[in-house]
Amino acid sequence: MSAARRPADERTRTTTRVLLDRCGRTYADEAGIRLRDTPQPLYQLLVLSTLLSARIRADAAVAAARELFRAGLRSPEKMAGSDWQERVDALGRGGYRRYDESTATMLGKGAALVRERWGGDLRRLREGAQSREEVERRLQEVPGVGPAGAAIFLREAQGVWPGFAPYADKKVQDGARRIGLPTAPEKLSGLVGEDELPRLTAGLVRVALDKRTAEEVRRTATAAA
Repeated sequence: MSAARRPADERTRTTTRVLLDRCGRTYADEAGIRLRDTPQPLYQLLVLSTLLSARIRADAAVAAARELFRAGLRSPEKMAGSDWQERVDALGRGGYRRYDESTATMLGKGAALVRERWGGDLRRLREGAQSREEVERRLQEVPGVGPAGAAIFLREAQGVWPGFAPYADKKVQDGARRIGLPTAPEKLSGLVGEDELPRLTAGLVRVALDKRTAEEVRRTATAAA
């Protein structure tokens, strides 16, 4: 049966599996974060989200996060207590040189805010929130975290914060549209198990950002027909 005549649900399942296989690694995993619903990995995800928010290559942001964590700056206490130059140097080693000085300042201020407002535990940020939008607003109180950073955080955190799933922002929906998957968050979440949802959204972001990756996913899915 040709790809054009295959049942829509079969095409969707094949495309989803190819997407997960080819580019379904979460950014947190790539940065070496073993994401759990505990204070330290959630803070590390916040740092990564801050770095990914800038207009810089994602691989440089991930590499910079790894260097910060390798330097021991894995908690708000360690980050706030670190020297500004130490943060600049770690960012530079990761190739994050264009924004290294301003980002080093924001990371210090952000760590101090997380400690003061939420006791260093981002689970407290979500407590009492009446909506996903309120959580997004609270995340954006952190220096360096705007709407894009809040979206990055929640895309990755939805695996350990299932109350906020399915989370599929415009970037995810753009990727889904590009490779012929449904764009509604509920329909996307129905394509995978709950534990795979962050991988699905990460893959869709990658195809939204890179047309060649999207074409490769479509071509491989067609060949698998």
